[in-house]
Amino acid sequence: MLAAMPDSAPSPLSAGGVSPRSGGDACPGTLRLHRADDGALARVRIPGGVLSADRADALLAVADRFGDGELHLTSRGNVQLRGLDARCGGELAGLLTAAGLLPSAAHERARNIVASPLAGLDGSPALGPWLTGLDGLVCGSAAAASLSGRFLFALDDGRGDVDALGADVTLIAEGPDALLRIGAEDTVFRVPATDAPRAALLAAEAFLRAAADSGAWRVKDLPDDVRAELVHAIGSTAGEPVHRPRPRTAKAPAPGLVTGPHGNAAAATATTTTVTALCVDVPLGQLTPAQWRLLTGTARRYGNELRLTPWRGIVVPGPFDDGGAAEALRTLAAAGLITAPESPWTGVGACIGHPGCAKSLSDVRAEAGAAVGPVGRLPVYWSGCERRCGHPHGEWIDVVVTPEGHRISHVRGDRRDPPATVRNDPAALAATVAAARA
Repeated sequence: MLAAMPDSAPSPLSAGGVSPRSGGDACPGTLRLHRADDGALARVRIPGGVLSADRADALLAVADRFGDGELHLTSRGNVQLRGLDARCGGELAGLLTAAGLLPSAAHERARNIVASPLAGLDGSPALGPWLTGLDGLVCGSAAAASLSGRFLFALDDGRGDVDALGADVTLIAEGPDALLRIGAEDTVFRVPATDAPRAALLAAEAFLRAAADSGAWRVKDLPDDVRAELVHAIGSTAGEPVHRPRPRTAKAPAPGLVTGPHGNAAAATATTTTVTALCVDVPLGQLTPAQWRLLTGTARRYGNELRLTPWRGIVVPGPFDDGGAAEALRTLAAAGLITAPESPWTGVGACIGHPGCAKSLSDVRAEAGAAVGPVGRLPVYWSGCERRCGHPHGEWIDVVVTPEGHRISHVRGDRRDPPATVRNDPAALAATVAAARA
Protein backbone atom coordinates (compact mmCIF):
# COMPACT_ATOMS: atom_id res chain seq x y z
CA MET A 1 0.00 0.00 0.00
CA LEU A 2 1.32 3.49 -0.92
CA ALA A 3 0.55 5.13 2.39
CA ALA A 4 2.45 8.32 1.64
CA MET A 5 0.74 8.90 -1.68
CA PRO A 6 -2.30 11.24 -1.78
CA ASP A 7 -5.53 9.99 -3.31
CA SER A 8 -4.94 12.14 -6.38
CA ALA A 9 -1.31 12.95 -7.15
CA PRO A 10 -0.56 15.27 -10.11
CA SER A 11 2.21 14.27 -12.47
CA PRO A 12 4.85 16.79 -13.61
CA LEU A 13 2.95 17.24 -16.91
CA SER A 14 -0.22 18.38 -15.18
CA ALA A 15 1.03 21.85 -14.26
CA GLY A 16 -1.13 24.39 -16.06
CA GLY A 17 -3.09 21.66 -17.79
CA VAL A 18 -5.67 20.52 -15.28
CA SER A 19 -9.36 21.32 -15.13
CA PRO A 20 -10.03 24.33 -12.85
CA ARG A 21 -12.45 22.12 -10.89
CA SER A 22 -10.06 19.18 -10.56
CA GLY A 23 -9.38 19.82 -6.89
CA GLY A 24 -12.70 18.21 -5.99
CA ASP A 25 -12.89 15.71 -8.82
CA ALA A 26 -11.58 12.37 -7.62
CA CYS A 27 -12.01 10.52 -10.94
CA PRO A 28 -8.76 8.84 -11.98
CA GLY A 29 -6.91 10.05 -15.03
CA THR A 30 -3.45 9.80 -16.52
CA LEU A 31 -2.21 13.13 -15.14
CA ARG A 32 -3.40 12.33 -11.63
CA LEU A 33 -2.54 8.85 -10.44
CA HIS A 34 -4.85 7.51 -7.79
CA ARG A 35 -3.88 5.43 -4.82
CA ALA A 36 -5.05 1.84 -4.50
CA ASP A 37 -3.89 -1.02 -2.31
CA ASP A 38 -2.18 -2.69 -5.29
CA GLY A 39 -0.30 0.48 -6.33
CA ALA A 40 -1.16 3.61 -8.24
CA LEU A 41 -3.96 3.58 -10.81
CA ALA A 42 -4.34 5.46 -14.11
CA ARG A 43 -7.45 5.65 -16.26
CA VAL A 44 -6.82 6.27 -19.96
CA ARG A 45 -9.78 7.80 -21.80
CA ILE A 46 -10.51 6.08 -25.13
CA PRO A 47 -13.26 8.16 -26.82
CA GLY A 48 -15.84 5.83 -28.34
CA GLY A 49 -13.64 2.92 -27.21
CA VAL A 50 -11.90 3.07 -30.60
CA LEU A 51 -8.24 2.02 -30.71
CA SER A 52 -5.92 1.41 -33.63
CA ALA A 53 -3.69 -1.64 -33.32
CA ASP A 54 -0.65 0.61 -32.81
CA ARG A 55 -2.30 2.50 -29.95
CA ALA A 56 -3.37 -0.78 -28.40
CA ASP A 57 0.26 -1.87 -28.51
CA ALA A 58 1.27 1.37 -26.82
CA LEU A 59 -1.18 0.76 -23.97
CA LEU A 60 0.22 -2.70 -23.38
CA ALA A 61 3.76 -1.35 -23.43
CA VAL A 62 3.07 1.19 -20.67
CA ALA A 63 1.11 -1.36 -18.63
CA ASP A 64 4.06 -3.73 -18.81
CA ARG A 65 6.68 -1.05 -18.14
CA PHE A 66 5.05 0.74 -15.23
CA GLY A 67 2.29 -1.52 -13.90
CA ASP A 68 1.17 -5.11 -13.43
CA GLY A 69 1.03 -5.71 -17.20
CA GLU A 70 -2.73 -6.25 -17.32
CA LEU A 71 -5.38 -4.00 -18.84
CA HIS A 72 -8.69 -3.42 -17.10
CA LEU A 73 -11.76 -2.35 -19.10
CA THR A 74 -14.21 0.09 -17.53
CA SER A 75 -17.96 0.61 -17.87
CA ARG A 76 -17.28 3.58 -20.15
CA GLY A 77 -15.08 1.76 -22.63
CA ASN A 78 -11.87 3.15 -21.12
CA VAL A 79 -8.75 1.35 -19.91
CA GLN A 80 -7.32 1.31 -16.40
CA LEU A 81 -3.69 0.53 -15.63
CA ARG A 82 -3.05 -0.83 -12.15
CA GLY A 83 -0.07 -1.58 -9.95
CA LEU A 84 1.77 1.53 -11.14
CA ASP A 85 4.76 3.06 -9.40
CA ALA A 86 3.61 6.36 -7.87
CA ARG A 87 6.61 8.13 -9.43
CA CYS A 88 5.90 7.13 -13.06
CA GLY A 89 3.30 9.83 -13.82
CA GLY A 90 5.38 12.14 -15.99
CA GLU A 91 6.98 9.39 -18.07
CA LEU A 92 3.65 7.57 -18.43
CA ALA A 93 1.91 10.72 -19.68
CA GLY A 94 4.76 11.43 -22.08
CA LEU A 95 4.53 8.00 -23.69
CA LEU A 96 0.74 8.21 -23.97
CA THR A 97 1.05 11.63 -25.58
CA ALA A 98 3.57 10.30 -28.10
CA ALA A 99 1.12 7.50 -28.98
CA GLY A 100 -1.72 9.97 -29.60
CA LEU A 101 -3.66 8.83 -26.55
CA LEU A 102 -3.37 12.14 -24.69
CA PRO A 103 -4.01 14.93 -27.21
CA SER A 104 -4.77 17.62 -24.61
CA ALA A 105 -3.50 17.68 -21.04
CA ALA A 106 -6.21 20.14 -20.01
CA HIS A 107 -8.99 17.85 -21.30
CA GLU A 108 -7.74 14.36 -20.50
CA ARG A 109 -10.53 13.63 -18.01
CA ALA A 110 -13.19 15.45 -20.06
CA ARG A 111 -12.89 13.07 -23.05
CA ASN A 112 -15.58 10.71 -21.76
CA ILE A 113 -17.45 9.57 -24.88
CA VAL A 114 -19.20 6.23 -25.32
CA ALA A 115 -20.51 5.10 -28.71
CA SER A 116 -22.58 2.22 -30.05
CA PRO A 117 -19.86 -0.41 -30.60
CA LEU A 118 -21.51 -2.00 -33.66
CA ALA A 119 -22.17 1.30 -35.43
CA GLY A 120 -21.58 0.96 -39.16
CA LEU A 121 -20.89 -2.77 -38.91
CA ASP A 122 -24.33 -4.36 -39.04
CA GLY A 123 -26.40 -2.01 -41.17
CA SER A 124 -26.59 0.79 -38.63
CA PRO A 125 -25.18 4.29 -39.29
CA ALA A 126 -21.44 4.85 -38.83
CA LEU A 127 -20.55 7.28 -36.04
CA GLY A 128 -16.91 7.98 -36.87
CA PRO A 129 -17.45 11.59 -38.01
CA TRP A 130 -19.42 12.40 -34.86
CA LEU A 131 -16.78 10.80 -32.65
CA THR A 132 -13.76 12.53 -34.14
CA GLY A 133 -15.68 15.78 -34.46
CA LEU A 134 -16.88 15.84 -30.85
CA ASP A 135 -13.51 14.80 -29.42
CA GLY A 136 -11.80 17.55 -31.39
CA LEU A 137 -14.33 20.15 -30.29
CA VAL A 138 -14.03 19.13 -26.62
CA CYS A 139 -10.24 19.36 -26.78
CA GLY A 140 -10.51 22.77 -28.48
CA SER A 141 -12.90 24.26 -25.91
CA ALA A 142 -11.37 26.09 -22.96
CA ALA A 143 -14.67 25.79 -21.09
CA ALA A 144 -14.84 22.01 -21.61
CA ALA A 145 -11.66 21.58 -19.57
CA SER A 146 -13.89 22.23 -16.55
CA LEU A 147 -16.05 19.14 -17.20
CA SER A 148 -15.54 16.58 -14.49
CA GLY A 149 -14.30 13.07 -15.09
CA ARG A 150 -17.85 11.92 -14.35
CA PHE A 151 -19.53 13.89 -17.14
CA LEU A 152 -20.44 11.61 -20.04
CA PHE A 153 -21.26 12.04 -23.74
CA ALA A 154 -23.00 9.21 -25.63
CA LEU A 155 -23.25 8.66 -29.39
CA ASP A 156 -26.04 6.23 -30.25
CA ASP A 157 -26.52 4.78 -33.74
CA GLY A 158 -30.28 4.55 -33.21
CA ARG A 159 -30.54 1.14 -31.56
CA GLY A 160 -30.72 2.61 -28.05
CA ASP A 161 -27.78 0.74 -26.52
CA VAL A 162 -25.68 3.64 -25.23
CA ASP A 163 -28.71 5.94 -24.99
CA ALA A 164 -29.66 3.80 -22.00
CA LEU A 165 -26.39 4.38 -20.15
CA GLY A 166 -27.41 7.56 -18.36
CA ALA A 167 -25.14 10.01 -20.20
CA ASP A 168 -25.32 13.75 -19.61
CA VAL A 169 -25.45 14.62 -23.32
CA THR A 170 -26.58 12.05 -25.89
CA LEU A 171 -26.71 12.18 -29.68
CA ILE A 172 -29.00 9.66 -31.40
CA ALA A 173 -28.81 8.99 -35.14
CA GLU A 174 -32.17 9.21 -36.91
CA GLY A 175 -32.06 9.38 -40.67
CA PRO A 176 -30.44 12.60 -41.90
CA ASP A 177 -30.77 14.14 -38.43
CA ALA A 178 -29.59 13.69 -34.89
CA LEU A 179 -31.63 13.80 -31.72
CA LEU A 180 -30.02 15.65 -28.81
CA ARG A 181 -30.89 14.45 -25.29
CA ILE A 182 -29.97 16.32 -22.12
CA GLY A 183 -29.65 14.02 -19.12
CA ALA A 184 -32.61 11.68 -18.75
CA GLU A 185 -35.17 14.04 -20.29
CA ASP A 186 -37.91 12.42 -22.39
CA THR A 187 -37.92 15.40 -24.75
CA VAL A 188 -35.08 15.44 -27.28
CA PHE A 189 -34.26 18.06 -29.89
CA ARG A 190 -33.77 17.43 -33.58
CA VAL A 191 -30.61 18.90 -35.12
CA PRO A 192 -28.95 18.34 -38.52
CA ALA A 193 -26.53 15.41 -38.35
CA THR A 194 -23.67 17.59 -39.58
CA ASP A 195 -24.21 19.96 -36.64
CA ALA A 196 -24.53 17.21 -34.03
CA PRO A 197 -21.02 17.33 -32.49
CA ARG A 198 -21.17 21.09 -32.03
CA ALA A 199 -24.67 20.84 -30.55
CA ALA A 200 -23.37 18.33 -28.01
CA LEU A 201 -20.45 20.57 -27.05
CA LEU A 202 -22.67 23.64 -26.70
CA ALA A 203 -25.02 21.64 -24.46
CA ALA A 204 -22.07 20.64 -22.25
CA GLU A 205 -20.88 24.25 -22.03
CA ALA A 206 -24.41 25.35 -21.15
CA PHE A 207 -24.41 22.76 -18.38
CA LEU A 208 -21.21 24.25 -16.95
CA ARG A 209 -22.80 27.68 -16.80
CA ALA A 210 -25.92 26.25 -15.14
CA ALA A 211 -23.81 24.29 -12.63
CA ALA A 212 -21.62 27.22 -11.60
CA ASP A 213 -23.62 28.01 -8.47
CA SER A 214 -24.65 24.47 -7.47
CA GLY A 215 -21.28 22.78 -7.98
CA ALA A 216 -23.00 19.87 -9.74
CA TRP A 217 -20.73 17.47 -11.59
CA ARG A 218 -23.46 15.97 -13.80
CA VAL A 219 -26.83 16.96 -15.24
CA LYS A 220 -28.69 14.67 -12.83
CA ASP A 221 -27.06 16.49 -9.89
CA LEU A 222 -28.57 19.85 -10.82
CA PRO A 223 -31.50 21.13 -8.74
CA ASP A 224 -34.78 20.41 -10.53
CA ASP A 225 -35.49 24.05 -11.37
CA VAL A 226 -31.96 24.63 -12.69
CA ARG A 227 -32.13 21.48 -14.80
CA ALA A 228 -35.47 22.59 -16.26
CA GLU A 229 -34.00 26.00 -17.11
CA LEU A 230 -31.01 24.32 -18.77
CA VAL A 231 -33.21 22.14 -20.98
CA HIS A 232 -35.38 25.12 -21.89
CA ALA A 233 -32.34 27.22 -22.78
CA ILE A 234 -30.89 24.49 -24.99
CA GLY A 235 -34.28 23.87 -26.59
CA SER A 236 -34.66 27.55 -27.46
CA THR A 237 -31.60 27.36 -29.73
CA ALA A 238 -31.92 23.74 -30.91
CA GLY A 239 -34.37 22.28 -33.38
CA GLU A 240 -37.78 20.65 -33.17
CA PRO A 241 -38.61 18.98 -29.83
CA VAL A 242 -39.46 15.27 -30.08
CA HIS A 243 -40.88 12.98 -27.40
CA ARG A 244 -38.53 9.99 -27.10
CA PRO A 245 -38.16 8.38 -23.65
CA ARG A 246 -34.74 7.03 -22.81
CA PRO A 247 -34.51 3.20 -23.04
CA ARG A 248 -34.56 1.55 -19.63
CA THR A 249 -32.07 -1.22 -20.36
CA ALA A 250 -28.74 -0.98 -22.12
CA LYS A 251 -28.39 -4.08 -24.29
CA ALA A 252 -24.82 -5.15 -24.91
CA PRO A 253 -23.88 -6.77 -28.23
CA ALA A 254 -23.88 -10.55 -27.91
CA PRO A 255 -20.48 -12.22 -28.16
CA GLY A 256 -19.88 -14.03 -31.44
CA LEU A 257 -19.81 -13.22 -35.13
CA VAL A 258 -21.42 -9.92 -36.14
CA THR A 259 -23.56 -10.03 -39.28
CA GLY A 260 -26.71 -8.59 -40.79
CA PRO A 261 -28.68 -5.43 -40.05
CA HIS A 262 -29.03 -4.61 -36.35
CA GLY A 263 -28.18 -8.15 -35.35
CA ASN A 264 -25.50 -10.30 -33.86
CA ALA A 265 -25.58 -13.84 -35.25
CA ALA A 266 -23.36 -15.98 -33.07
CA ALA A 267 -24.24 -19.07 -35.08
CA ALA A 268 -23.43 -17.56 -38.47
CA THR A 269 -20.59 -18.92 -40.54
CA ALA A 270 -18.43 -17.25 -43.11
CA THR A 271 -19.79 -19.65 -45.77
CA THR A 272 -23.42 -18.62 -45.30
CA THR A 273 -23.18 -14.88 -44.66
CA THR A 274 -20.76 -11.98 -44.56
CA VAL A 275 -19.12 -11.49 -41.18
CA THR A 276 -18.33 -7.85 -40.53
CA ALA A 277 -16.84 -8.09 -37.02
CA LEU A 278 -16.08 -10.30 -34.04
CA CYS A 279 -17.43 -9.52 -30.60
CA VAL A 280 -15.94 -10.94 -27.41
CA ASP A 281 -16.59 -10.26 -23.76
CA VAL A 282 -13.83 -10.19 -21.17
CA PRO A 283 -14.34 -12.06 -17.88
CA LEU A 284 -14.59 -9.33 -15.22
CA GLY A 285 -13.05 -6.91 -17.72
CA GLN A 286 -9.48 -8.00 -16.94
CA LEU A 287 -7.12 -8.82 -19.82
CA THR A 288 -3.76 -10.54 -19.57
CA PRO A 289 -0.91 -9.37 -21.81
CA ALA A 290 -1.28 -12.54 -23.92
CA GLN A 291 -5.01 -11.91 -24.47
CA TRP A 292 -4.40 -8.27 -25.37
CA ARG A 293 -1.65 -9.23 -27.86
CA LEU A 294 -3.97 -11.79 -29.44
CA LEU A 295 -6.74 -9.23 -29.87
CA THR A 296 -4.35 -6.63 -31.22
CA GLY A 297 -2.83 -9.13 -33.64
CA THR A 298 -6.30 -10.13 -34.85
CA ALA A 299 -7.18 -6.50 -35.42
CA ARG A 300 -3.98 -5.88 -37.33
CA ARG A 301 -4.71 -8.78 -39.69
CA TYR A 302 -8.18 -7.49 -40.55
CA GLY A 303 -9.63 -4.03 -39.87
CA ASN A 304 -6.72 -2.65 -37.79
CA GLU A 305 -9.14 -1.49 -35.10
CA LEU A 306 -10.45 -2.49 -31.69
CA ARG A 307 -13.63 -1.10 -30.16
CA LEU A 308 -13.87 -1.34 -26.38
CA THR A 309 -17.49 -1.56 -25.26
CA PRO A 310 -19.15 -0.06 -22.16
CA TRP A 311 -19.96 -3.67 -21.16
CA ARG A 312 -16.31 -4.65 -20.82
CA GLY A 313 -16.16 -6.35 -24.18
CA ILE A 314 -14.24 -5.80 -27.40
CA VAL A 315 -15.41 -5.64 -31.00
CA VAL A 316 -12.87 -6.41 -33.74
CA PRO A 317 -14.16 -4.98 -37.05
CA GLY A 318 -13.40 -6.78 -40.32
CA PRO A 319 -13.79 -7.38 -43.14
CA PHE A 320 -12.95 -11.06 -42.66
CA ASP A 321 -11.96 -13.52 -45.35
CA ASP A 322 -13.67 -16.89 -45.84
CA GLY A 323 -13.21 -19.01 -42.75
CA GLY A 324 -11.02 -16.40 -41.04
CA ALA A 325 -13.70 -15.13 -38.69
CA ALA A 326 -14.68 -18.52 -37.30
CA GLU A 327 -11.04 -19.52 -36.85
CA ALA A 328 -10.21 -16.23 -35.12
CA LEU A 329 -13.17 -16.70 -32.79
CA ARG A 330 -12.02 -20.20 -31.86
CA THR A 331 -8.54 -18.87 -31.07
CA LEU A 332 -9.97 -16.12 -28.88
CA ALA A 333 -12.15 -18.65 -27.05
CA ALA A 334 -9.11 -20.85 -26.40
CA ALA A 335 -7.43 -17.82 -24.82
CA GLY A 336 -10.20 -17.54 -22.22
CA LEU A 337 -12.36 -14.84 -23.76
CA ILE A 338 -16.16 -15.07 -23.95
CA THR A 339 -17.16 -15.80 -27.54
CA ALA A 340 -20.74 -17.08 -27.20
CA PRO A 341 -23.83 -15.88 -25.30
CA GLU A 342 -24.19 -19.22 -23.51
CA SER A 343 -20.93 -18.77 -21.60
CA PRO A 344 -21.57 -18.87 -17.84
CA TRP A 345 -19.49 -15.68 -17.55
CA THR A 346 -21.87 -13.71 -19.76
CA GLY A 347 -23.29 -10.78 -17.81
CA VAL A 348 -21.08 -11.28 -14.74
CA GLY A 349 -19.22 -8.21 -13.51
CA ALA A 350 -17.40 -7.09 -10.37
CA CYS A 351 -15.42 -4.20 -8.97
CA ILE A 352 -11.71 -4.76 -8.27
CA GLY A 353 -12.45 -5.84 -4.68
CA HIS A 354 -9.94 -6.97 -2.10
CA PRO A 355 -6.90 -6.92 -2.11
CA GLY A 356 -6.75 -4.17 -4.76
CA CYS A 357 -9.09 -1.80 -2.92
CA ALA A 358 -8.83 -0.99 0.78
CA LYS A 359 -12.54 -0.14 1.00
CA SER A 360 -13.66 -3.56 -0.23
CA LEU A 361 -14.86 -5.97 2.42
CA SER A 362 -14.02 -9.12 0.45
CA ASP A 363 -12.44 -10.58 -2.68
CA VAL A 364 -15.60 -10.20 -4.76
CA ARG A 365 -13.91 -11.35 -7.97
CA ALA A 366 -13.11 -14.72 -6.44
CA GLU A 367 -16.64 -14.89 -5.03
CA ALA A 368 -18.17 -14.04 -8.42
CA GLY A 369 -16.09 -16.79 -10.03
CA ALA A 370 -17.12 -19.33 -7.41
CA ALA A 371 -20.79 -18.45 -7.96
CA VAL A 372 -20.70 -18.67 -11.77
CA GLY A 373 -23.40 -21.05 -12.96
CA PRO A 374 -26.11 -21.24 -15.60
CA VAL A 375 -26.50 -18.17 -17.81
CA GLY A 376 -28.93 -15.75 -16.21
CA ARG A 377 -31.50 -13.55 -17.87
CA LEU A 378 -30.17 -10.52 -16.01
CA PRO A 379 -26.61 -9.28 -15.56
CA VAL A 380 -25.14 -9.45 -12.08
CA TYR A 381 -22.61 -7.10 -10.54
CA TRP A 382 -20.59 -7.81 -7.40
CA SER A 383 -19.43 -4.85 -5.27
CA GLY A 384 -17.09 -5.02 -2.32
CA CYS A 385 -18.65 -1.99 -0.64
CA GLU A 386 -21.59 0.40 -0.89
CA ARG A 387 -19.86 2.59 -3.49
CA ARG A 388 -20.58 0.00 -6.23
CA CYS A 389 -17.79 1.31 -8.47
CA GLY A 390 -18.45 0.50 -12.15
CA HIS A 391 -21.95 -0.90 -11.68
CA PRO A 392 -24.20 -1.27 -14.76
CA HIS A 393 -27.33 0.70 -15.67
CA GLY A 394 -30.90 -0.38 -16.32
CA GLU A 395 -32.04 -3.72 -14.92
CA TRP A 396 -29.54 -5.91 -13.07
CA ILE A 397 -28.85 -7.95 -9.94
CA ASP A 398 -26.88 -6.03 -7.35
CA VAL A 399 -24.66 -8.02 -4.96
CA VAL A 400 -23.03 -5.87 -2.29
CA VAL A 401 -20.78 -7.04 0.54
CA THR A 402 -21.78 -5.56 3.89
CA PRO A 403 -20.69 -6.32 7.47
CA GLU A 404 -23.91 -8.38 7.78
CA GLY A 405 -23.22 -10.47 4.67
CA HIS A 406 -23.91 -10.31 0.94
CA ARG A 407 -26.97 -8.20 0.16
CA ILE A 408 -28.69 -9.18 -3.11
CA SER A 409 -31.34 -7.04 -4.77
CA HIS A 410 -33.05 -6.62 -8.14
CA VAL A 411 -32.51 -3.13 -9.59
CA ARG A 412 -34.84 -1.66 -12.22
CA GLY A 413 -33.52 1.78 -13.07
CA ASP A 414 -34.29 3.93 -10.03
CA ARG A 415 -36.27 1.18 -8.30
CA ARG A 416 -34.90 -1.57 -6.12
CA ASP A 417 -36.72 -4.65 -4.82
CA PRO A 418 -36.44 -5.61 -1.14
CA PRO A 419 -33.05 -7.30 -0.71
CA ALA A 420 -32.09 -10.73 0.56
CA THR A 421 -28.97 -11.16 2.71
CA VAL A 422 -26.79 -14.27 2.76
CA ARG A 423 -24.21 -14.78 5.54
CA ASN A 424 -21.11 -16.98 5.35
CA ASP A 425 -22.55 -19.67 3.08
CA PRO A 426 -20.98 -19.80 -0.44
CA ALA A 427 -23.44 -22.44 -1.70
CA ALA A 428 -26.46 -20.46 -0.53
CA LEU A 429 -24.95 -17.30 -1.98
CA ALA A 430 -24.50 -18.89 -5.41
CA ALA A 431 -28.02 -20.32 -5.36
CA THR A 432 -29.57 -16.99 -4.32
CA VAL A 433 -27.73 -15.08 -7.05
CA ALA A 434 -28.68 -17.67 -9.70
CA ALA A 435 -32.34 -17.50 -8.67
CA ALA A 436 -32.31 -13.71 -8.77
CA ARG A 437 -30.74 -13.66 -12.26
CA ALA A 438 -33.33 -16.13 -13.59
